[in-house]
This record gives sequence, structure tokens and C-alpha cells, in this order.
Amino acid sequence: MDRSLRNVLVVSFGFLLLFTAYGGLQSLQSSLYSEEGLGVTALSTLYGGMLLSSMFLPPLLIERLGCKGTIILSMCGYVAFSVGNFFASWYTLIPTSILLGLGAAPLWSAQCTYLTITGNTHAEKVGKRGKDMVNQYFGIFFLIFQSSGVWGNLISSLVFGQTPSQGSGVLAVLMIAAFLQPIRDVQRESEGEKKSVPFWSTLLSTFKLYRDKRLCLLILLPLYSGLQQGFLSSEYTRSYVTCTLGIQFVGYVMICFSATDALCSVLYGKVSQYTGRAVLYVLGAVTHVSCMIALLLWRPRADHLAVFFVFSGLWGVADAVWQTQNNALYGVLFEKSKEAAFANYRLWEALGFVIAFGYSTFLCVHVKLYILLGVLSLTMVAYGLVECVESKNPIRPHAPGQANQAEDEEIQKCESSEVRGG
Repeated sequence: MDRSLRNVLVVSFGFLLLFTAYGGLQSLQSSLYSEEGLGVTALSTLYGGMLLSSMFLPPLLIERLGCKGTIILSMCGYVAFSVGNFFASWYTLIPTSILLGLGAAPLWSAQCTYLTITGNTHAEKVGKRGKDMVNQYFGIFFLIFQSSGVWGNLISSLVFGQTPSQGSGVLAVLMIAAFLQPIRDVQRESEGEKKSVPFWSTLLSTFKLYRDKRLCLLILLPLYSGLQQGFLSSEYTRSYVTCTLGIQFVGYVMICFSATDALCSVLYGKVSQYTGRAVLYVLGAVTHVSCMIALLLWRPRADHLAVFFVFSGLWGVADAVWQTQNNALYGVLFEKSKEAAFANYRLWEALGFVIAFGYSTFLCVHVKLYILLGVLSLTMVAYGLVECVESKNPIRPHAPGQANQAEDEEIQKCESSEVRGG
């Protein structure tokens, strides 16, 4: 096994261990700690901390600690949250929720940055295209990571109502610390760009990247990703599965989602080099639109047992597109500003979750489906504009602030052609 693949597997299994523990706790917060709304408050605090950290922390921590150090430090926030759940109170859950939220964005940004650098470096050694190798590595990661949903939901379904064991979170930290090799951005160093960057410049790099018009168009991708995940985990499980079949079926339906998501992730990582990413995005969009229209028309009944699993399985088929291709796309398009790009990705995805959970209690299900349809339509139009620009300008600098007048003109041309119908 080559060293690059070994490092990808170490990261993947580290996240598998961490999120098998955390996923079970997150899904049980509102039911375990319903008194005075402690569980809901803890989750709200968590996502608030994640939004705040997405704005500033990822580029700063990755610059100072490296990807490996950032992953280890951020994972400790998840372990602290687990410990807080053993002594659940307002004085333990709220502070540890803040710690987890502050660590979540740097954790995911460091993971994405690490896989992107690893993929590009290995591709250069073996003479392959960087984006193909990055896609493949993200596919492997999400194959292993998404299986945490299978194990977590299986445990919660077989032992329903009991607090999950947290030993695996500590094991995740130890695995990363012991076996993950530090990595350097060799390509950036070879181009003479690895130099001392002022503190405030690094801190604000997340916002400086908005000078690139492509990022402004692509923010809808992570926003929609958060919205659709929030819909499945809250609305579909509650309004369709629980109301018709009972809460005991929720875990099994989510296992079907996680299993198809994991298998399709590794499949897309392989086939993207032959089909291109645009084909996969269309597949994901068509699958989700079909599911949404069917959910609007469907009247669920208990004797429709198989249909509940079909919907969750198809949702996983589409979600695998957003998970693998979105991360790979950000890594490829913003290669010189990976840390800031992935910080922006986590910011908008977290905002999607917050919005989905925020309107969960006062909007009807069909209204939420119409919102998803509208956002998905806008997302695909914006993504199409970016692909149009990239096809006309395949080679150009990607550092923040280097989007030039020619790029703006290309976007305007694409926008006008979209309005004219092509």
C-alpha cells in the first residue's frame, strides 16, 4: 500500500471512530435532555459556535498547526462534548457544545485540505490528473465515513434509549496522533508562495476569498447540502417515518440512507474521471427533484414499508454527489486558497443546517419541500455558470483577489446565455 493511500485510510477511520460516537449523541440530545430545553439549546449553541469558527479559525489554525495538528486539536473538542454528556447539566453541556462548535469547522477544513494536498501530490508522482486523484480520495473517505451512520444507527436501534459509549472518540484522537503523517503543501512551496503571512491577513482570508466571483456563485452548493441533510434527518424521519411506522423504524431507514451514501461515494470517486463532475451533479439534482416531487404527491401508509427505504436510499444516492463532488470541486478550483475555501464551505453548510432546524417547527412539510426545490434550482444555475467560466478559462491563478475583469466578462456572458436559454 502506498503512503498516500495509507494516510487517507488513517484519516477516514479516525473520522469513522469519532463520528460513530458523536452521531449517536447528537441524535439523542433533544430526547435525552428535554428538561427545560437543554438538549435543543446545546445543539443550537453547537451550530452557533460552528458558524463563528468558520469565519475565522480554520485558515489560522491550519497555518499555525498544520493539518494534522488542527485535526487532533479539533477532535479533542468532540471528546470534551462526550465527557460533558456523562455529567449532563447546563454547566457541562453548554461549554462543551461551544468547544465542539469551535472545533468542527477547523476539523473539516483541515481534513479536506489534507486530502486535497495528498491527492495532488500523489497525482504528480504517478502522472495522473490531480482532480481525478482528489475525487478518488474523497470517495474513499466518504465510503468509510458515511458508514458511521450505519453503525451508529444500528447501535441506537438495537439498544434504543441508552446513551452510546464514548470510548471510540478517544481512540480516534490516538489513531490520528500516532499514525497520520504530517503533510506539506509541496506545490505551493515549489512556487515560492510558502512565506510568512501576517496574522490579520490569515484571520480574514475567509472573507478575502469572496473577491473571487466563482466562490460567490458556489456558496449555494454547501447551503443546499446543509438544507437537504437537515430535511432528511428532521422532517423525513419525523413527518413520514415516525408518524406512519413509529420511531423504532427511524434507525433502520437511516441505515439504508448511510449505506447507499457510502457505496455511491466511492463509486463517484472512481467514475468521475470518465464522466466528469457535471454529469454527476445532474444525476444528484434529478434524483433529489424526483424524490421531492414524489414526496409531495405521496400519502404514506404503514403497508408502504418498502417505499420508506426507497426514498432514504435514493436520498443517499444524491447526497453522495454533494459530499464527494462539492469538496473535490472546492479543492480543485481554489487550489491556492484551500484553507479559506473549505472554511467558507463549512460556513455555508452550517448555515444550511441552522436554517433547516430553525424553520422546522413552524413551516409545513410541503412548504419545506418547495423551498428545497427552489434552492436546488438556483444552485444548479449558479453551478452551471461556474462550469461555463471554467470551460473558457481552464488555466488561471486561483489565489484570492486574482479574479480579473476577463473573468467577470465571462460570467456576464454565461448569465446572458442562460437568460436567452443557452
